[in-house]
Amino acid sequence: MTPVTTAAAEARAVRVAIVDDDPRVRQTLREILASDPSISVVGEAGDGREALALLDRWATEVVVLDVRMPVLDGIATLRLLRARPDTPRVLILTSFGESEYVREAIELGVDGFLLKSGDPHDLLRAVHGRSDAETYLSPGVAHMAAAELRRGRARRQAGADAARRLGALTPRERDVVAALAEGATNAEIAGQLHLAESTVKAYVSAAIDRAGVRNRVELAWLLWLSAAVEG
Repeated sequence: MTPVTTAAAEARAVRVAIVDDDPRVRQTLREILASDPSISVVGEAGDGREALALLDRWATEVVVLDVRMPVLDGIATLRLLRARPDTPRVLILTSFGESEYVREAIELGVDGFLLKSGDPHDLLRAVHGRSDAETYLSPGVAHMAAAELRRGRARRQAGADAARRLGALTPRERDVVAALAEGATNAEIAGQLHLAESTVKAYVSAAIDRAGVRNRVELAWLLWLSAAVEG
């Protein structure tokens, strides 16, 4: 466990912890995050157990968490974090071929997914998602999960339930959900649908309520399940 706090970090900077068993990955993530002066990396950990100890020592708002790690993996760590009273936002790092973890992480209320091989700007956007309560879904993860489901691995019953929930949405809400399921941000959806960003946020909020889910990641999951059954 390596503390990397700096006295120069701004008081209002987003406080982030990096958790990955590969030192090279941690170094890359730290360099990306350090490029944004409004982000402060409070520390690093090589596994889930170290991460929990780190969070006991340092106030943290966002945890960037690898899935596959020794001692305590990302899913087990996420489960323990969700049992805490003041849970930081958790962004899961994944790779192609690890889509089996996506569903379990969603059920545990993960705040976002990122591909390790994705655009570095995706990481910065995901960390700053906290400013407007957005969960984040990188386009690469969106496509990976959708492809996995279309190969028939989703249970038909779950897909039917997803279709029923989505049926409660208005046509415009479904348009918005379809765009966010592709990994689009609120601003990008606003541009695609020629809406104000505040209107998109209102549609997302309404869709979350109607579908009975917790966040936009779960909305995307419903759409993927429904599409897998329909396909």
